[in-house]
Amino acid sequence: MARPSKNNQWPFRWDLLLRYRLIEIIALWEGRLTTNALMIAFGIGRQQASKDINRYMREAGEGNLEYDKQLKGYKPTDNFKPALTQGRVDEYLHMLNSRQDLVSHFSYLNIRQANTEVIYPLNREVKAHIIRPIIQASREQKRIEIEYLSITSSRMESRVITPHTLVYSGYRWHIRAHCEKHNDYRDFVLSRFNDIPELLSSSEQSIEQDKAWNTQIKLIIVPDPRLTEFQQDIISRDYGMLNGNLEIDTRAALATYYLQYLRIDPIVQSKTPEAQQLILGNFEVIKQWLF
Repeated sequence: MARPSKNNQWPFRWDLLLRYRLIEIIALWEGRLTTNALMIAFGIGRQQASKDINRYMREAGEGNLEYDKQLKGYKPTDNFKPALTQGRVDEYLHMLNSRQDLVSHFSYLNIRQANTEVIYPLNREVKAHIIRPIIQASREQKRIEIEYLSITSSRMESRVITPHTLVYSGYRWHIRAHCEKHNDYRDFVLSRFNDIPELLSSSEQSIEQDKAWNTQIKLIIVPDPRLTEFQQDIISRDYGMLNGNLEIDTRAALATYYLQYLRIDPIVQSKTPEAQQLILGNFEVIKQWLF
């Protein structure tokens, strides 16, 4: 897959990159790409759409597409390799759902496609005026004073933190930051901030000093051994496991969030294996990083 250059710039303009990605996704998952897809998606003419497809074949995905007279469109070749996407079905499904959402608001688009429905996490109340100073502090490595309501506290507390990275756990947004109260790096849920954070002085605490953030670990996920062999095979296929194992490389600071996202409690076992389905296979190795 193509990567940004050393100066963090893609070799293509942003609008062209979006068109190239759409070309790959539709060709791979629908097996037929026509100029109409680009014309409808980006409001461009047929000549421009045809030019974009040919430029993609020449500049980004050489050997990926071929014109099929019977299909009256382009199809992926046997040697198709995603250049600007990851070749995952969720890329296609999310694209479908986005188009369906547009159609529901703009009926004149007249797009025919498979029906999709996506359940998104509930929105947490996060206000822009609270986020702005947090982002500024993380960019400039500054301390900020915040009013924060912790789940372990019965009242709003004042904290001084040095934030460095916004993190989405799959359910909600956090800020990873050094906390002066605990003299440690912790996660703070954005929806629990109260009032506007106050920017303070520069901080000596940086992302490089966050040990859990900079430590790479491997989570080994396996089917619940209480399941039958047939059931375990089904779970293995669901998650694309290799030899019954799913290995997830992650930052140690994010390990708990991965387990929560997979509904794995490494301590408390569900009553039935059908409800549990997955377990953490290397708990003893990585337990020091869990919270």
